[in-house]
Amino acid sequence: MQRPRRSPRGAAARRQGLRALAARQPADTLVNIGATAVGIGAVYELAKRMGFTTIGIVSTQARDEKSELSPCVDLVFYVPDARWGGTLPGTDRLSPTSQAIVEASEAYVAIGGGDVTRDEALALQRAGRPVTFIPADMNHRIASDKARKANRPEPTDFQGSAHKALMPGR
Repeated sequence: MQRPRRSPRGAAARRQGLRALAARQPADTLVNIGATAVGIGAVYELAKRMGFTTIGIVSTQARDEKSELSPCVDLVFYVPDARWGGTLPGTDRLSPTSQAIVEASEAYVAIGGGDVTRDEALALQRAGRPVTFIPADMNHRIASDKARKANRPEPTDFQGSAHKALMPGR
């Protein structure tokens, strides 16, 4: 079986993921990336090879939209949620999915990321839990497709809103 061709951006995210995982012990760390195979979900494969148990906490949107789950996730928890995560519109309250992730996390490592990553990381910081942010460009194609789907202008900056919130001025 031939492996799919990987993008340079994806390779950079995997290298960052490898560094983050190498600093932890598989015996006392659960890796939760969100269950889907796309984007940062590629780190699940690394985690499994390194002996980590992997879980995914994900919105029922993933099931309803038939999103591809990573074959390397051990256990998936679907959270009934009309959103993919982040804050609820017009409030500072987290959606049920993001709330579940925050409640289940003792620490949070983000490699790049958009609004959902930003909202979860900031909530974890407010709760006094350690948050590590590793800057990384978002996948340009996925970010552009997402913007088009939401009838928003295509992005010109691919650092993501997590970068702006967690590394202001950089």
